[in-house]
Amino acid sequence: MLLSALTALFMALGYTLGGSGGAVIALLVAAGMNLFTFWNADKIVLSMHNAREVDAQSAPEFHGLVQALSQRAGLPMPRVYVIDQDAPNAFATGRNPENAAVAATTGLLNMLTRDEVAGVMAHELGHVKNRDTLIMTMVATIAGAISMLANFGLFFRGGNEENGHSNMIATLLAVIVAPFAAMIVQMAISRTREYGADQAGAEISGNPRALASALAKISGRAELIPNPVAERNPAAAQLYIVPVHVSELFSTHPATEKRIAALEEIAQDMGQMDGPPPMTMPAQTSMRASALSPVVPPVAAPKPRRSALDPHGR
Repeated sequence: MLLSALTALFMALGYTLGGSGGAVIALLVAAGMNLFTFWNADKIVLSMHNAREVDAQSAPEFHGLVQALSQRAGLPMPRVYVIDQDAPNAFATGRNPENAAVAATTGLLNMLTRDEVAGVMAHELGHVKNRDTLIMTMVATIAGAISMLANFGLFFRGGNEENGHSNMIATLLAVIVAPFAAMIVQMAISRTREYGADQAGAEISGNPRALASALAKISGRAELIPNPVAERNPAAAQLYIVPVHVSELFSTHPATEKRIAALEEIAQDMGQMDGPPPMTMPAQTSMRASALSPVVPPVAAPKPRRSALDPHGR
């Protein structure tokens, strides 16, 4: 429905500006730009964040966690990246599950317990499973076409003489109303995708309260700790599991409190009134040590860490 609304908005704007050819040119250019982005989005995003790929040797705990979650989700193993950044956050990218990548910052890995990291990465795999990168690319294509068409409206006639609209109305619609409306619809689509990824992540990890606990921890810190990538490229904000430095009105994410409440309902629907047991994963070593340090010789198995949520979900 929201994609149809964007398409209808584009058609209405094209009709308002008339058949001068600007609409066709704008659509072709926007489609070409977004097609290039679609095929190269993962490379662009990962390079933007200076992400470094890790494997079972360089980050056995983190890599093994993602591998186990991928198996539970029935997904191909994505490439795994770590970003050397204090701001706690994570994202997924790639045009489809076969070409996906997931990334987490060192700030997130150092802050959260293992179960909470599992909840966050399950959320990102939920984006992959739901093919959100494909959906958001379609949205970006239409929204980009609307924005470019609005700019073209400044250089073309600004109105269709045949339909009798004045230049002033056409220009106002092109420059202000249409791009703003497209932004609102785009944010609405992005917010629905976050709820969908929370739902999928809860099902993949089997521990919705761990994801809720992680969201509560990182949401406040993500707004306080500077994120240089998001400051240079505000569009990157929609990638992250929690928003950065934006008001709720213009955020691409739902309010964290609403997401936590929805996760609590999911936990109750799953019959986890007192909170589920932690995920059963191999090796309960420190996420910080294994994700950020080189491999060390094997040692005796350490005592399992307590989750931030005790067995009673408190």
